[in-house]
Amino acid sequence: MFLPLLDFSIAHLPALKSGRVAKYSGRPKRYNKLMIPKVRKAVFPAAGLGTRFLPATKAQPKEMLPLVDKPLIQYGVEEAIRSGIQNIVIITGRGKTAIEDHFDVSFELEHLLETRNRKDLLAAVRNISDMMDVAYVRQREALGLGHAVLRARGIVGEEPFAVVLSDDVIDTGPGLPCLRQLLDVYELFGAPVLALMEVPPGEVSAYGVVKAEAVAHNGSTDRLYRILDLVEKPEPEAAPSNLAIIGRYVLTPEIFASLESIKPGAKGEIQLTDGLRHLLLSKREIFGYRFEGTRYDAGDKLGFLKATVELALGRTDLGAPFREYLRTLRLDS
Repeated sequence: MFLPLLDFSIAHLPALKSGRVAKYSGRPKRYNKLMIPKVRKAVFPAAGLGTRFLPATKAQPKEMLPLVDKPLIQYGVEEAIRSGIQNIVIITGRGKTAIEDHFDVSFELEHLLETRNRKDLLAAVRNISDMMDVAYVRQREALGLGHAVLRARGIVGEEPFAVVLSDDVIDTGPGLPCLRQLLDVYELFGAPVLALMEVPPGEVSAYGVVKAEAVAHNGSTDRLYRILDLVEKPEPEAAPSNLAIIGRYVLTPEIFASLESIKPGAKGEIQLTDGLRHLLLSKREIFGYRFEGTRYDAGDKLGFLKATVELALGRTDLGAPFREYLRTLRLDS
């Protein structure tokens, strides 16, 4: 069942001028949860070439680079499962078969671990293939995030869905996973929700950035935002804010028509941010949520190193000895 468009829409606002939208102070309409379709699938774009990690990614998918003892993509999959989503759609390309092998059954390895009575490792290996239902879709060319999302249309169908970028590893400790935080907002309003994070003004050109106004939510006025406009990688002086879009999305099926409607950019790529802007202009309300947690940009070498160190320090089996080792390093030389 499709939802009607929410009462508030940017059709009620003055037209765009200089890339901005006038603010609207109305209250977003909430729907009965029984009216809002459940998010059952999460899409993982994984067809990129991983050029920032060459030569390590020449013959190995970037998504399979290990943070401590798990590949990047597994962190995102586990987050989706903890958020209540069991159906995973992975968009792959050439040279990505290691991802499929990782989430498949490994009879030989399981037999070896069983004969050696390594029950702990056997359970960990079996859990990887048992924890979800997974489907794979081939993206023949890496033509942008929007194109990757569009490739999932045949499996997602006319349902809401999540998008998880495995480059963004988000540690929320014992709190709600980032994706679950977004889903809670979606289940109130039945509208797309984007993960937001404040970034230094000088770094906005590396992100999609939003113009937004705060919405009171759960006693807070700096977590939930109504999106008024979106800009892909603006120059710092042209950025509408320092609220950047991070790699977690809850989207409704209307995004597919918007992605098909927009023209590819200069590099022939279809950007998801441009599709979201088209959706916003077609009278669809979109929210952003400044999530609680620590985000690591594991698609960047320095971010990857930071994530490795901090996640290792948080491990009960590695944290103490690793911390002692770090104390022995001469960091002032």
